[in-house]
Amino acid sequence: MKTHLRIASVLTLALATPFLVASGYEDADPFIGTDGEGHTFPGAAAPFGMVQLSPDTDTNCLIRECYGHAAGYRHGDPTIQGFSHTHFSGAGHSDLGDFLVMPVAGDHVPLEPGDPTQPGSGYRSRFSHGDEVAQPGYYAVTLSDAGVRAEMTAGQRIGVHRYSFPSGKAAHLLLDMRSSLYNYPGKILWSSLRLHPDGTITGSRQTRGWAPDRQLFFAMRFSAPLKDHGFISTEKDVPYKGFQGPGRGSDAVAERSGRALVGRFDFGTLDRPLEVRVAISSVDEAGAIANLDSEPGGFDAVRAASRQAWEKALSAVEIEAPAPMRRNLYTALYHTLLAPSVAGDVDGRYRGPDNAVHRAEGFTFRSTFSLWDSFRAEHPLLTLVQPDSTNGDIVRSLLASRKASPDGILPVWQFQGRETWTMIGYHAVPVIADAYLKGIGGFDPREALDAMVASATYAPYGGIGDYQRLGYVPIDREPEAASKTVEYAYDDWTIARMAEAMGQKDVAARFYARAGNWRNSFDPKTGFVRARKSDGAFRTPFDPTAINYGSDYTEGNAWQYSWFVPQDQHRLFQLMGGDGAAIAKLDAMFDFDNRKIDYSHAEDIAGLIGQYIHGNEPSHHVAYLYSYAGAPWRTQARLKQIVESQYKPTPDGLSGNDDLGQMSAWLMFTGLGFYPVTPGSLEYVIGRPFVSRAVLNLPNGKRFTILTDGLSDANPYVGRVMLNGKPLERSYLRHEEIMAGGELRFTMQAAPNRNWGASPAARPYSLSTARAISK
Repeated sequence: MKTHLRIASVLTLALATPFLVASGYEDADPFIGTDGEGHTFPGAAAPFGMVQLSPDTDTNCLIRECYGHAAGYRHGDPTIQGFSHTHFSGAGHSDLGDFLVMPVAGDHVPLEPGDPTQPGSGYRSRFSHGDEVAQPGYYAVTLSDAGVRAEMTAGQRIGVHRYSFPSGKAAHLLLDMRSSLYNYPGKILWSSLRLHPDGTITGSRQTRGWAPDRQLFFAMRFSAPLKDHGFISTEKDVPYKGFQGPGRGSDAVAERSGRALVGRFDFGTLDRPLEVRVAISSVDEAGAIANLDSEPGGFDAVRAASRQAWEKALSAVEIEAPAPMRRNLYTALYHTLLAPSVAGDVDGRYRGPDNAVHRAEGFTFRSTFSLWDSFRAEHPLLTLVQPDSTNGDIVRSLLASRKASPDGILPVWQFQGRETWTMIGYHAVPVIADAYLKGIGGFDPREALDAMVASATYAPYGGIGDYQRLGYVPIDREPEAASKTVEYAYDDWTIARMAEAMGQKDVAARFYARAGNWRNSFDPKTGFVRARKSDGAFRTPFDPTAINYGSDYTEGNAWQYSWFVPQDQHRLFQLMGGDGAAIAKLDAMFDFDNRKIDYSHAEDIAGLIGQYIHGNEPSHHVAYLYSYAGAPWRTQARLKQIVESQYKPTPDGLSGNDDLGQMSAWLMFTGLGFYPVTPGSLEYVIGRPFVSRAVLNLPNGKRFTILTDGLSDANPYVGRVMLNGKPLERSYLRHEEIMAGGELRFTMQAAPNRNWGASPAARPYSLSTARAISK
């Protein structure tokens, strides 16, 4: 997660604006998060689609910082370079941007994008936001320099372009095989282009970027016949030899390969818009062609199917709220349904982490797993609104990746089947455990548990060998050791929970013991989680506000990580000195004066409220922790503070990277009035709602309704909670209560209710005070 906060209040505006009656599809706004550091893209994608067809405003890292253009598009840029077919939604790292297409009108066809500050210097074009349209599954813009209206839509494995060229001008398309996000010299290892007798264009590209040795293939067809074409190499050290003859076994009319290819396609003057259908595959060109054939139809047909898919997906939640909040929430739901994306072909084949081709039997292979981010709320949300994806595709894809992994462990941060080893922990484990404990099937639990244990005991990864031997990760042997220790301990607890539910008592006992390892990194003298050396001493000097990458903590400091004991907050609070001390420390975190601290070197430290950092994931559960100390009213106040300052329905409306839906999932849960602080506990901590009414249309056919009486900016506190007409005195909901359907009713008021949820029996799960596991 990354950004510099430029977010203004939304709640006062939201609660004063009339309610909307539009559908969720009409409210979702793909432009939210495309400015600031939200890193989302506005282009077309189907729910969990393989193709994300979106404009790239700048891909030249020598001109602009790659980080700021991680999604290809930045709302403040004045030009569009082209439209590429793969993008991350809200990632904190750049990559993808494959197979960039750009229309050109007229007689001159430049081969270089040109300088964005010098109009006409290349094929890029200026544009106006007034000419843009972005809806789920659809994007349109007018390229003012070319005079071309460009439209995009997408199916599950295809993208379709439609270009309306100016009358009387020759129509051309450029396919720039050199362009890529995070585009540094030497990234493109090899590429190829082929023209087949039926006019189909195919090609491939091998890149070395965030994921090593990534291969991607495409197939492309046009609605108008080609008049001419050219496959051009711009490599300075390779002499131009004209078109290469068809390769051995190829039916290509023309083909060419190299490290810097540009395809030029000429259509003459056209009397109707040009449609371009494109499919991709990580397997081979034949796979891309099969994917293209699997979704027939022109632009309008694909757009209609995409809209229907989005309307169905977004209908999982019905929301009644003031207009800005409703737009925020439906956009959040939209963003949570973009990944993990389809990465397998229509015939089941996919490329795995071993770079070999495999075949999925009975499920669709998914990838794009940002697990350090998304285990917290994104995946728990999918268990409610997309459980079929969770069991049929997501968990089985994780297990299939583990089988194909050269290291024999579950994915860490994977896309298009390739592992990046980015971030820490083995957070596929809580995703699987949470799904199993919620009764989501479709996978072999014994295989899953074996995979989870294998990941938790793989000594070469992230200091796990020392962690097993010492009970903590030593900082003199492994960077970010304090963070790794507490995150491993939580993951271990989820293994124990699943093993216990399966009757695997030995495994459960072993990992329950490991779940307490966080205590080995807690320093009672300072009250913070700290890094220890292999001799047992805490590392000095110690500054709880210091953030230095590669040091004691991962994208954070002691203030954020000292609260990461979601499996046993009660015991943590005891070590801090009790409930009062914990509440005081939470307040000190939010109220901390940062004026003398410079975090400009840390690009992902964003959305600061004191030392609370909402723009990055380690803080996401912290506002809910007051409830573990018997003060839910303090959680309610903090949630108002966070929502007001961190979200708004504008392009800069996310305070940090959306991280494949995690920032959005936080808002979605919080807007409904509860949050999964501890995935695997089967509980949701109750906060406060930001909607007047919402309905979860559950996959079992039941409906869980949230109602709020007295919702207004003047009533920030919960006075009473009723579940199915009866007073609910505890500050948590059980998963089974949601899935049974029913009604959760909040009554809001101006003053805090300090008695509600205060008793120890009313507080959420902690291991040291645990109730018996139920499943």
